[in-house]
Amino acid sequence: MGNLHFGVFESFQPQTGGTHSWPHPLDDGREFLDLERWARMAKVMDETGYDFLFIADQYGYPIVGDDISEVAVTRGINFPTLDPFVLIAGLIRDTEHLGFVVTAATGMDHPSQLARRMTSLDHLSNGRIGWNIVTGSSQNAQAELMGQQMVSHDVRYAMADEYVRLARTFWEDAWDSDALVLDAETQTAVRRDGVRRIRFEGDHYRSTGYFPVPPSPQRTPALFQAGTSPAGRAFAAAHAECVFVQATTPSHTAGSVADIRRRAQERGRDGSAMRLMSGMTVFVAETTAEAQQLAAEFDALQTDEIVAALYAGNTGIDLLSLDPDGTLHQVLESGGPVGQLGTSNIERFLGSETSPAPTVREILDQLRGRGTRGFRVVGSPTEVADQIEEIAAQTDLDGFLIEPTFGTRDVAAFGRLVLPVLRERGRLGPPAGPTLRERLSDSAGAHVSHPNVPVR
Repeated sequence: MGNLHFGVFESFQPQTGGTHSWPHPLDDGREFLDLERWARMAKVMDETGYDFLFIADQYGYPIVGDDISEVAVTRGINFPTLDPFVLIAGLIRDTEHLGFVVTAATGMDHPSQLARRMTSLDHLSNGRIGWNIVTGSSQNAQAELMGQQMVSHDVRYAMADEYVRLARTFWEDAWDSDALVLDAETQTAVRRDGVRRIRFEGDHYRSTGYFPVPPSPQRTPALFQAGTSPAGRAFAAAHAECVFVQATTPSHTAGSVADIRRRAQERGRDGSAMRLMSGMTVFVAETTAEAQQLAAEFDALQTDEIVAALYAGNTGIDLLSLDPDGTLHQVLESGGPVGQLGTSNIERFLGSETSPAPTVREILDQLRGRGTRGFRVVGSPTEVADQIEEIAAQTDLDGFLIEPTFGTRDVAAFGRLVLPVLRERGRLGPPAGPTLRERLSDSAGAHVSHPNVPVR
């Protein structure tokens, strides 16, 4: 049994996971504009041994029909949201070991701009930064907001491939490691022969010039990716070091994990060295009864309207406008938007030869309280640790992103009640080095090891 790794999935908004919880008295999401609230969360994570704080982000928001979802606005479902780069910059000094993973979409700016921001954070944190690479979320809303044309799913991944390769070229090839000298005696800041002109000519991005930022401890931040469509898996196999796999059933998740590792092997990478993780919502307390009560209070806050608002924002499909006794195939048959938004979250409900497609009513029931959340675990500390180990064994996952329902309370409870149990069982080992990459890989070596080559 190997080490398990744990992060916390959050977003710079009142609540996370596309579910409704901020009005609950235990939830501190109402303080999301207060830096001290985030500092409390980061400090308890640092003290209890989490690997990283992951901040999701998007420019889009849930749209129903051709306008923003009223439910999303009034209930705070992925709206409002702020810039996570600013938040992470404010939290670095409050922590010593904790990694920070920030979501940044390809296609929103030029790779040189993203590369400079990431390197700046990696310097200030002494190598504790990761980049969650996404091609966008709620792309229809995002495209309208930016005055852009909607780009097809597979083209977005082709653009992302070039984007990442150019960013890595800046990080890995533009500077020698010892080019920054700052020698007062000779008045030399940078060795001229230690910096090189970058020339990149792609179908979507190009650059000729010098990257002005010296290499940081990791050079390239730890590379994360979350996308389990066929194009997303191919992209992950080419670029990602840590992949977030959609958590459905253990057997289905195991199939996704095996497929991504296989694709990496086919590219000459060590698939077993990739870190594959899924989301996990944990209700834990000193006793089983207390944990079950917390879960019941959370469930009581959820409604069909909240489920439908989030699903529409992710897929472009308004479940409440469909025949509740029919399946999602009614959308395909009417020429709906299937294929450009949230493909993984559509395909999972289309059925297969061995599993019939669920009805719209069944989808609503299945997603209530789930949103974008993953596995759900409820119980005492020992019961939760048992379930985590069982799911890890069934799926071959390397760890989980804890998705708080009640903010800092949940983060602290898991860190103080469950992580010590897993540590006693030998499932949490000491970091191999100070950088986020070393912490996740369980091996020394701060720099990315796989080649910077295009998706094939």
